[in-house]
Amino acid sequence: MSHAENGPLPVTNCHAHIFTVTDVPPKLAKSILPAPLPWIFQIHWLAGLVRYYTTRRAKIRRRGWYKKTGLFLYRLRMALKRFFVLRLLKAMVILLILASAFHDQYAGRIAPFLQENGLPAGWADKLNEWVQAFPWLIKTTSILVKIFFLLLLLALFPAGKNLLFAFLRQTNRFFKLLPGKQTREMLKRYLNIVRYANYKQQSRVLSRMRLQYPPGSRHVILPMDMAYMGAGKPPRAYAEQMADLAKIHAEYPEEIFPFVFVDPRRMEEEGDRFFNYTIKNGQVVLGDCFIREYIETKRFSGFKIYPALGYYPFDERLLPLWKYAADNGIPIMTHCIRGVIYYRGRKKKVWDFHPVFEHFLGEDEEPKDSDYQPMLLPQMKAADVQEIFTHPMNYVCLFKKELLAKLVAKAADPRLKEVFGYDESTKTIQRGLGHLKLCFAHFGGEDEWKKFFESDRTSYGHQLIRYPGKGIDFLYTDGNFMRGKPEQLWKTADWYSVICSLMLQHPHVYADISYILHGDRDILPLLRQTLDHPELRFRVLYGSDFFVVRNHKSDKNMLADIRGGLTEKDFYRVACENPVRYLERD
Repeated sequence: MSHAENGPLPVTNCHAHIFTVTDVPPKLAKSILPAPLPWIFQIHWLAGLVRYYTTRRAKIRRRGWYKKTGLFLYRLRMALKRFFVLRLLKAMVILLILASAFHDQYAGRIAPFLQENGLPAGWADKLNEWVQAFPWLIKTTSILVKIFFLLLLLALFPAGKNLLFAFLRQTNRFFKLLPGKQTREMLKRYLNIVRYANYKQQSRVLSRMRLQYPPGSRHVILPMDMAYMGAGKPPRAYAEQMADLAKIHAEYPEEIFPFVFVDPRRMEEEGDRFFNYTIKNGQVVLGDCFIREYIETKRFSGFKIYPALGYYPFDERLLPLWKYAADNGIPIMTHCIRGVIYYRGRKKKVWDFHPVFEHFLGEDEEPKDSDYQPMLLPQMKAADVQEIFTHPMNYVCLFKKELLAKLVAKAADPRLKEVFGYDESTKTIQRGLGHLKLCFAHFGGEDEWKKFFESDRTSYGHQLIRYPGKGIDFLYTDGNFMRGKPEQLWKTADWYSVICSLMLQHPHVYADISYILHGDRDILPLLRQTLDHPELRFRVLYGSDFFVVRNHKSDKNMLADIRGGLTEKDFYRVACENPVRYLERD
């Protein structure tokens, strides 16, 4: 990818997905839905239902009887709104249905619920007498009949569903298990993945995205390898997904820039078939393997990692690949936001403590080595455990030689010491990863951008303002090495400040605004402020996170939002110029 000699550069979307439902594990709903629902509502079955429904709906809507039925229902609903007698009749029918469904639960559940919501006790008793004496009351204890009543109520009075479910959650154990507002928001994203991933071919998904951008726009395509996230094996092998993507790349060589997804567990499982290398003069040289085929032969543009799936970005198995990428200017895209795609299994024992960072447990003013122990990682739920791997402080272990040397020293693979030039006597390395070209996808998340503004009582929240040329010093204070400082930053520093500091201290670190762009009112002020910085302005990339962001906004909506929220110069920089520097190999 080179600079255009004539005319302006095209728009580049640096973060997009076109994987299909065959690339998604079946039990993706684990930790989102209560058991056993993830085993019942497997994503492939759900995708089949969605496909069937959308196909049948399109056919049915063209039928004459469907249009006539719609006309009849419209007239009926308008009559219920326009005529008082019909509105009164509707209200009586609703009361009758409610009374029939809950007459035997009034004293124990309904009366307390009404009193909690402001109805005086006397009125509650009178209402009970009236309900029990109602002449048309259908008294039944059949669960099936009551379910029929509730479905009929929702059909007649859909606006009352919130009140109905509020009562049911407070009075019924089963309804207490139903997801709350936050979980429902996660389910919307889950279902959105189903909607777009439901296409059988990646090319079909790609076509839906290309139509939303100006002709000639470029797109970084990021595949996903979710085979090891503890939600079951995807129906299609990762190699098949990549082979399909290679065909698309061959068809659109000037528009599509695919990355290779790398998971250290696949590297271990497939061994030299996936990643095979030798070392020559401190350089990593690829042998015949999957990585070489796609990066050097098929000319894929970079590497994609997703640590939230259950591994650290400094995993020992990844380190030689990162050395190869750094020396050859090959970009890496890493997931850096709290999301809905994460490791679904139970937390492993080895994840209880951080492999590199330490915390101070001593009492003395003069700390001893024994006072420092591995930093505790107390997260327990799967949705929280993802932060262990996603936290941007983990990348300090890659970029800073002092910490990278600790990883190399205890590596099981002896070749790593040769790769990085490890000196046993000094416990140091000659060659590091400070020149690694890496992009923090999603810039840490919009919640961390808000935290940056709200952090007015912690010193780390002001480091970017106080030291605009370097931001936070991750390891030293007043020139002294501080073993416990990474722990403090892990727990108190906002991710926006951590990422910006890494961008300032290392010349090839970038961040994209994918996904968080949907909340433009929240992020645009800080985005404009970031683009005013003399160095950071060259490290921010435009990206949409298509199609995962679709439950919030379409790509054409987000593109219009950012063009309207930034100056034309700033937009051109993040969407046209900066992506060229990120994607081109040195």
